[in-house]
Amino acid sequence: MTLTADALTDAELAQISASFEGASAAEIVGWAADTFGDSLAVAASMEDSVLISVASAVRPGIDVVFVDTGYHFPETLATAERVSRRYRIELRVVREESPLDELWRTDTDACCAARKVAPFDTALRGYTAWMSGLRRADSAARAEAPIVTRDARGLISIRPLATWDDATTEAYVAEHDVVLNPLLFDGYPSVGCAPCTNRVAPGDDPRSGRWAGSGKTECGLNL
Repeated sequence: MTLTADALTDAELAQISASFEGASAAEIVGWAADTFGDSLAVAASMEDSVLISVASAVRPGIDVVFVDTGYHFPETLATAERVSRRYRIELRVVREESPLDELWRTDTDACCAARKVAPFDTALRGYTAWMSGLRRADSAARAEAPIVTRDARGLISIRPLATWDDATTEAYVAEHDVVLNPLLFDGYPSVGCAPCTNRVAPGDDPRSGRWAGSGKTECGLNL
């Protein structure tokens, strides 16, 4: 019997999160799959497929949600196609269907809310829990991210890779020949939408190319 989101208190989620500090990503995914069953999804940006690789090995056929904002690099869309062919997953591509505009020029928060967060929120209806590839090593803002928590939607948010550093990630990618977005090798260590993502100089914060100069650091999916 799978659990609903409100079956676990915030205190219980905090205890579970703390207990996973020394667990492997596969163990965390296994717990999530056993606990939430078909009500569990993976969120994917198609920057890389590390979490998809782990999750599909643990639970073949798992749902993977990818938001097509309409502004992605062609390389990102091509990566989504490669991922769908490579891994045993059920890829769900969701999008905002209204015509594209240039809101990103004047209000990046509103653009992300309309083109990324709203379609994602809609896609998550019917799920109890979702997993992301968020890592504490990604940025200072994510350094204290819990492994398991409740998000502002009331859903259970799970980060199986939260404790992974760059060396751990690189070793997994090499060992499992993980599908990667080719932009990672072209000066984009963090890949977002094309109009709002710049190349990053060697040694700079990997996420500094996202919404450069705006002070914005997150799109809003990880509420």
